[in-house]
Amino acid sequence: MAQFIKIYPENPNEKEIAKVVKALKDGGLIIYPTDTVYGLGCDITNTKALERIAKIKGVKLEKANFSFVCSDLSHISDYIKQIDTSTFKILKRALPGPYTFILPGNNNLPKEFKKRTTVGIRVPDNVIAIEIVKRLGNPIVSTSIHDDDEILEYSTDPELIFEKWQNIVDVVIDGGYGDNHASTIIDLSGDEPEVIREGKGSLDVL
Repeated sequence: MAQFIKIYPENPNEKEIAKVVKALKDGGLIIYPTDTVYGLGCDITNTKALERIAKIKGVKLEKANFSFVCSDLSHISDYIKQIDTSTFKILKRALPGPYTFILPGNNNLPKEFKKRTTVGIRVPDNVIAIEIVKRLGNPIVSTSIHDDDEILEYSTDPELIFEKWQNIVDVVIDGGYGDNHASTIIDLSGDEPEVIREGKGSLDVL
């Protein structure tokens, strides 16, 4: 059964963050809060964990549209090709925030994603998520968790999330109620920004 760990977003407890990071390093899957909906994540460098998430989502790993959750803009540059000034300005305006940006990937992508030409990048405006990634030392691969409810698309209550996922993942973080709006997805890999999905993030950043 998964650990259920309460972490306060205003002042995340270092011991609790350390427990989450240990679980990730051991190949565990976590459910954690972001600035949008709760996410399902794992260590980007752990193949078995990546395969577990792909299996849960019912997709082939090499075709999965997972996001890379980074702690800041400098972290992003590890995985993307050099970007022009206008693209950088958009990222600087928008991040951290409720956006997923699709950017051209470089040769540093983990082997499971080598065939991809682009990668989705997130820097959520959520202290818990950022602290976990900083402590881990590399991004976590992430995907949103959906609700079976016909009215609510995303689960927002950590206790209900735990009830549903306790036998599937290794850690569920209670970071307070989640949002019910997903991130805005913007493709910056072409000549002009293209909005793929309008979510919580305003398009004024473009």
